[in-house]
Amino acid sequence: MVGSECLANPPILNASTGVGYLTNIAGVNSYVSGSPLAILTIVLISDIFGFEPPLLRKIADKVANHGYFVVVPDFFHGEPYNAENASRPLNSWLKDHNSTKGIETAKPIIEALKRKGASAVGVAGFCWGARTATKLGITKLVEASVILHPSSVTVDEIRGVEVPIAILAAEHDSFSPPKLIKKFKQVLDAKPEIDSYVKIFANVSHGWTVRYDPNDPKAVKDARKAHKIMINWFDRHLKK
Repeated sequence: MVGSECLANPPILNASTGVGYLTNIAGVNSYVSGSPLAILTIVLISDIFGFEPPLLRKIADKVANHGYFVVVPDFFHGEPYNAENASRPLNSWLKDHNSTKGIETAKPIIEALKRKGASAVGVAGFCWGARTATKLGITKLVEASVILHPSSVTVDEIRGVEVPIAILAAEHDSFSPPKLIKKFKQVLDAKPEIDSYVKIFANVSHGWTVRYDPNDPKAVKDARKAHKIMINWFDRHLKK
Protein backbone atom coordinates (compact mmCIF):
# COMPACT_ATOMS: atom_id res chain seq x y z
CA MET A 1 0.00 0.00 0.00
CA VAL A 2 1.11 3.53 -0.70
CA GLY A 3 0.84 6.15 2.01
CA SER A 4 0.19 9.87 2.12
CA GLU A 5 3.85 10.86 1.57
CA CYS A 6 3.54 10.08 -2.12
CA LEU A 7 0.64 12.53 -2.35
CA ALA A 8 2.25 15.34 -0.37
CA ASN A 9 2.63 18.72 -2.07
CA PRO A 10 0.90 17.82 -5.35
CA PRO A 11 2.18 20.10 -8.11
CA ILE A 12 0.25 22.41 -10.38
CA LEU A 13 0.28 20.83 -13.82
CA ASN A 14 1.18 23.17 -16.64
CA ALA A 15 2.18 21.76 -20.03
CA SER A 16 3.31 25.18 -21.27
CA THR A 17 6.11 25.71 -18.73
CA GLY A 18 9.86 25.35 -19.33
CA VAL A 19 12.25 26.64 -21.96
CA GLY A 20 12.11 23.39 -23.91
CA TYR A 21 9.36 22.10 -26.14
CA LEU A 22 6.98 19.19 -26.62
CA THR A 23 7.65 16.51 -29.20
CA ASN A 24 6.87 12.88 -29.90
CA ILE A 25 9.52 10.20 -29.38
CA ALA A 26 8.70 6.59 -30.23
CA GLY A 27 5.01 7.41 -30.01
CA VAL A 28 5.26 9.05 -26.59
CA ASN A 29 4.59 12.73 -25.94
CA SER A 30 7.73 14.16 -24.32
CA TYR A 31 9.12 17.42 -22.98
CA VAL A 32 12.66 17.94 -24.29
CA SER A 33 15.29 20.50 -23.42
CA GLY A 34 18.79 21.20 -24.69
CA SER A 35 20.42 21.00 -28.09
CA PRO A 36 19.20 18.07 -30.23
CA LEU A 37 22.79 17.93 -31.50
CA ALA A 38 24.05 16.89 -28.06
CA ILE A 39 25.27 13.29 -28.20
CA LEU A 40 24.69 12.65 -24.49
CA THR A 41 21.09 12.19 -23.42
CA ILE A 42 19.36 12.08 -20.04
CA VAL A 43 15.88 10.61 -19.59
CA LEU A 44 13.99 11.83 -16.53
CA ILE A 45 11.24 9.55 -15.22
CA SER A 46 8.66 11.43 -13.19
CA ASP A 47 6.78 10.65 -10.03
CA ILE A 48 3.07 9.83 -10.17
CA PHE A 49 2.18 13.40 -11.14
CA GLY A 50 3.63 13.00 -14.61
CA PHE A 51 5.76 15.10 -16.92
CA GLU A 52 3.93 18.44 -16.71
CA PRO A 53 4.90 19.89 -13.27
CA PRO A 54 6.93 23.10 -13.69
CA LEU A 55 9.57 22.07 -11.14
CA LEU A 56 10.31 18.84 -13.02
CA ARG A 57 10.74 20.77 -16.25
CA LYS A 58 12.95 23.27 -14.44
CA ILE A 59 15.17 20.35 -13.41
CA ALA A 60 15.24 19.15 -17.02
CA ASP A 61 16.31 22.62 -18.19
CA LYS A 62 19.01 22.71 -15.51
CA VAL A 63 20.44 19.36 -16.61
CA ALA A 64 20.30 20.46 -20.25
CA ASN A 65 22.41 23.50 -19.38
CA HIS A 66 25.26 21.09 -18.64
CA GLY A 67 25.44 19.94 -22.24
CA TYR A 68 22.81 17.20 -22.30
CA PHE A 69 19.76 16.60 -24.44
CA VAL A 70 17.09 15.91 -21.81
CA VAL A 71 13.89 13.98 -22.40
CA VAL A 72 10.96 13.81 -19.97
CA PRO A 73 8.48 11.32 -21.44
CA ASP A 74 4.82 11.09 -20.56
CA PHE A 75 5.03 7.63 -19.04
CA PHE A 76 1.34 7.77 -18.14
CA HIS A 77 0.10 8.59 -21.64
CA GLY A 78 -2.04 11.52 -20.59
CA GLU A 79 -3.23 9.96 -17.33
CA PRO A 80 -1.02 11.21 -14.46
CA TYR A 81 -2.38 10.67 -10.99
CA ASN A 82 -4.96 13.29 -10.11
CA ALA A 83 -4.92 13.93 -6.37
CA GLU A 84 -8.24 15.79 -6.66
CA ASN A 85 -10.02 12.78 -8.18
CA ALA A 86 -11.13 10.94 -5.06
CA SER A 87 -12.98 8.38 -7.17
CA ARG A 88 -9.64 6.87 -8.28
CA PRO A 89 -7.57 5.73 -5.30
CA LEU A 90 -3.83 5.73 -5.83
CA ASN A 91 -3.45 1.98 -5.45
CA SER A 92 -6.04 1.45 -8.16
CA TRP A 93 -4.20 3.89 -10.43
CA LEU A 94 -0.90 2.12 -9.77
CA LYS A 95 -2.29 -1.16 -11.07
CA ASP A 96 -2.61 0.48 -14.48
CA HIS A 97 0.72 2.28 -14.26
CA ASN A 98 3.38 -0.04 -12.92
CA SER A 99 7.12 -0.34 -13.53
CA THR A 100 6.64 -3.13 -16.09
CA LYS A 101 4.69 -0.71 -18.25
CA GLY A 102 7.36 1.86 -17.50
CA ILE A 103 9.99 -0.38 -19.08
CA GLU A 104 7.70 -1.02 -22.05
CA THR A 105 7.47 2.75 -22.58
CA ALA A 106 11.14 3.49 -21.91
CA LYS A 107 12.77 0.86 -24.12
CA PRO A 108 11.59 2.16 -27.54
CA ILE A 109 12.31 5.75 -26.46
CA ILE A 110 15.91 4.92 -25.55
CA GLU A 111 16.35 2.87 -28.73
CA ALA A 112 15.03 5.80 -30.79
CA LEU A 113 17.38 8.24 -29.07
CA LYS A 114 20.37 6.01 -29.79
CA ARG A 115 19.33 5.61 -33.42
CA LYS A 116 19.29 9.40 -33.68
CA GLY A 117 22.87 9.61 -32.47
CA ALA A 118 22.90 9.49 -28.67
CA SER A 119 26.25 7.92 -27.78
CA ALA A 120 25.23 7.39 -24.15
CA VAL A 121 22.00 7.64 -22.18
CA GLY A 122 21.60 8.27 -18.48
CA VAL A 123 18.35 7.92 -16.58
CA ALA A 124 17.06 9.51 -13.39
CA GLY A 125 13.91 8.36 -11.66
CA PHE A 126 11.96 10.28 -9.03
CA CYS A 127 9.72 8.39 -6.58
CA TRP A 128 7.56 6.21 -8.90
CA GLY A 129 10.14 6.61 -11.65
CA ALA A 130 12.94 5.19 -9.53
CA ARG A 131 11.86 1.59 -10.00
CA THR A 132 11.76 1.91 -13.78
CA ALA A 133 15.16 3.63 -13.69
CA THR A 134 16.54 0.79 -11.56
CA LYS A 135 15.21 -1.85 -13.94
CA LEU A 136 16.75 -0.02 -16.89
CA GLY A 137 20.07 -0.37 -15.08
CA ILE A 138 19.48 -4.10 -14.74
CA THR A 139 18.84 -4.50 -18.47
CA LYS A 140 21.79 -2.22 -19.29
CA LEU A 141 19.66 -0.15 -21.67
CA VAL A 142 21.33 2.91 -20.15
CA GLU A 143 24.90 3.77 -19.22
CA ALA A 144 24.27 5.34 -15.79
CA SER A 145 21.37 5.87 -13.41
CA VAL A 146 20.26 7.99 -10.47
CA ILE A 147 17.26 7.25 -8.28
CA LEU A 148 15.85 9.92 -5.99
CA HIS A 149 13.62 9.14 -2.98
CA PRO A 150 12.72 5.79 -4.57
CA SER A 151 9.40 4.05 -4.16
CA SER A 152 8.87 0.26 -4.34
CA VAL A 153 12.49 -0.55 -5.26
CA THR A 154 13.63 -3.85 -3.75
CA VAL A 155 16.99 -5.07 -2.49
CA ASP A 156 17.03 -7.76 -5.19
CA GLU A 157 16.50 -5.14 -7.88
CA ILE A 158 19.40 -3.09 -6.56
CA ARG A 159 21.49 -6.27 -6.49
CA GLY A 160 20.79 -6.77 -10.19
CA VAL A 161 21.90 -3.32 -11.35
CA GLU A 162 24.76 -3.50 -13.87
CA VAL A 163 25.49 0.20 -14.49
CA PRO A 164 26.79 2.96 -12.22
CA ILE A 165 24.03 4.01 -9.86
CA ALA A 166 23.56 6.85 -7.38
CA ILE A 167 20.83 6.67 -4.74
CA LEU A 168 19.68 9.91 -3.13
CA ALA A 169 17.33 9.22 -0.25
CA ALA A 170 15.45 11.12 2.44
CA GLU A 171 15.83 10.74 6.18
CA HIS A 172 12.05 10.89 6.58
CA ASP A 173 10.60 8.45 4.06
CA SER A 174 8.37 5.49 4.83
CA PHE A 175 8.70 4.13 1.28
CA SER A 176 12.47 3.87 1.42
CA PRO A 177 13.48 4.47 5.03
CA PRO A 178 17.16 4.80 5.97
CA LYS A 179 17.21 1.18 7.13
CA LEU A 180 16.34 0.01 3.61
CA ILE A 181 18.71 2.48 1.95
CA LYS A 182 21.54 1.14 4.10
CA LYS A 183 20.72 -2.36 2.82
CA PHE A 184 20.96 -0.98 -0.72
CA LYS A 185 24.40 0.35 0.14
CA GLN A 186 25.55 -2.97 1.57
CA VAL A 187 24.49 -4.74 -1.61
CA LEU A 188 26.27 -2.21 -3.81
CA ASP A 189 29.40 -2.22 -1.67
CA ALA A 190 29.58 -5.96 -2.35
CA LYS A 191 29.76 -5.18 -6.08
CA PRO A 192 32.86 -2.97 -6.35
CA GLU A 193 32.90 -3.46 -10.12
CA ILE A 194 29.75 -1.29 -10.30
CA ASP A 195 30.43 2.30 -9.27
CA SER A 196 27.83 3.45 -6.75
CA TYR A 197 27.01 6.34 -4.47
CA VAL A 198 24.44 6.35 -1.69
CA LYS A 199 23.46 9.38 0.37
CA ILE A 200 20.70 9.88 2.91
CA PHE A 201 19.84 13.57 3.16
CA ALA A 202 19.11 14.73 6.70
CA ASN A 203 15.92 16.57 7.62
CA VAL A 204 14.15 16.08 4.29
CA SER A 205 11.11 14.03 3.33
CA HIS A 206 9.98 11.86 0.43
CA GLY A 207 9.68 13.90 -2.77
CA TRP A 208 11.97 16.71 -1.62
CA THR A 209 13.91 16.99 -4.90
CA VAL A 210 10.95 17.52 -7.21
CA ARG A 211 8.01 18.72 -5.09
CA TYR A 212 9.61 21.42 -3.00
CA ASP A 213 8.35 24.90 -2.20
CA PRO A 214 10.31 27.30 -4.45
CA ASN A 215 9.61 30.07 -1.92
CA ASP A 216 11.29 28.15 0.92
CA PRO A 217 15.06 28.87 0.87
CA LYS A 218 15.93 25.71 2.82
CA ALA A 219 13.79 23.50 0.58
CA VAL A 220 15.37 25.03 -2.51
CA LYS A 221 18.87 24.56 -1.09
CA ASP A 222 18.22 20.89 -0.21
CA ALA A 223 16.80 20.17 -3.66
CA ARG A 224 19.67 21.92 -5.42
CA LYS A 225 22.20 19.81 -3.52
CA ALA A 226 20.56 16.67 -4.85
CA HIS A 227 20.33 18.06 -8.39
CA LYS A 228 24.04 18.91 -8.31
CA ILE A 229 24.98 15.39 -7.22
CA MET A 230 22.77 13.95 -9.97
CA ILE A 231 24.39 16.11 -12.66
CA ASN A 232 27.88 15.39 -11.37
CA TRP A 233 27.12 11.66 -11.49
CA PHE A 234 26.14 11.88 -15.13
CA ASP A 235 29.17 14.03 -15.91
CA ARG A 236 31.39 11.41 -14.30
CA HIS A 237 29.95 8.43 -16.15
CA LEU A 238 28.76 9.82 -19.48
CA LYS A 239 31.34 12.50 -20.30
CA LYS A 240 34.25 10.12 -20.84
